[in-house]
Amino acid sequence: MSDTHAEDFSAARALVDEYTDIEAKMASAATDPVALRKLGRRYAELGQTVAAYRDWDSLRQDLADARELAEADADFAAEIPALQDAEAQAADKLRKLLIPRDPDDARDVIIEVKAGEGGEESALFAGDLVRMYTRYAERMGWSTEVLSFTDSDLGGFKDIQVAVKAKGTVAPEDGVWAHLKYEGGVHRVQRVPVTESQGRVHTSAAGVFVMPEVDDPGEIEIDPNDLRIDVFRSSGPGGQSVNTTDSAVRITHLPTGIVVSMQNEKSQLQNKEAAMRVLRARLLAEQAAQAEAEANAARLSQVRTVDRSERIRTYNFPENRIADHRTGYKAYNLSNVLDGDLGPVIDSAIVMDEAARLAAVGN
Repeated sequence: MSDTHAEDFSAARALVDEYTDIEAKMASAATDPVALRKLGRRYAELGQTVAAYRDWDSLRQDLADARELAEADADFAAEIPALQDAEAQAADKLRKLLIPRDPDDARDVIIEVKAGEGGEESALFAGDLVRMYTRYAERMGWSTEVLSFTDSDLGGFKDIQVAVKAKGTVAPEDGVWAHLKYEGGVHRVQRVPVTESQGRVHTSAAGVFVMPEVDDPGEIEIDPNDLRIDVFRSSGPGGQSVNTTDSAVRITHLPTGIVVSMQNEKSQLQNKEAAMRVLRARLLAEQAAQAEAEANAARLSQVRTVDRSERIRTYNFPENRIADHRTGYKAYNLSNVLDGDLGPVIDSAIVMDEAARLAAVGN
């Protein structure tokens, strides 16, 4: 099988050359952490494809050698069928790896959770979702940092923003965005609220929005003249003031109308830095959505939407049931999922996404 494969995989050979070039650049960029991080991300992104290409190329050469030797010695002909199968499998693996990935897969993320319909019950459910993501992050070896929150009277969250970070440079398939990008949408809960005296099951919802985080501020250029920055006093539940200085910050990006408010840090400077961090992530998400729209293509599969209007999952407490409406996943281990056992649910979205990407390439 093979000489034709050499033509098919010319793109892979170019990636091998790029991989080798990056190795040399990383050695000389040791004193530039921003450049090193960019190079490291691309290096990790290419690693699996380069390894698959080298495996295939080695098998291709072994097969060619076996065919040549078989012309002089029939004993070598017996090796050819097994080598053909191995080379075909290696070629298939390489083809799949050459399917373009989401370029943001290796990025860290910022998750926003907002209470929706359901009042205090929705705010409590938002708190449950945040704990679920935090515990899932712990299982994955990631770190979490609460950037901002507005809590409710009963201990839930009206809204909260949490940064989730991988440790070190990771391959795209292991990235935080590669896993959590499927969480965007409306999450619906069915249970008896703590405020319900008759024991009736109520339905409420919380919205989740996931954004890939910008690790280099220079990646998103923001003109200071495009920003309106307001300062005010931080407030707690019920609107009461929690400090006596104007440390809270609200930043409005005038061209897009995006507004980010931060009030949980003690100083105005810290709140401004946190707000700019979220603003850059939102602008990156906006740029990605714009590029897709201009190319007349939505995300690679429906499971990757971050539209809050889409109901993506139901958490049914009376039945201990979790159901994902995009992938058809259903299980009766809701308590485990809320304790961080989210892997199988996310895996169902990854499998669906990969199938959609393969089908798109096939067409």
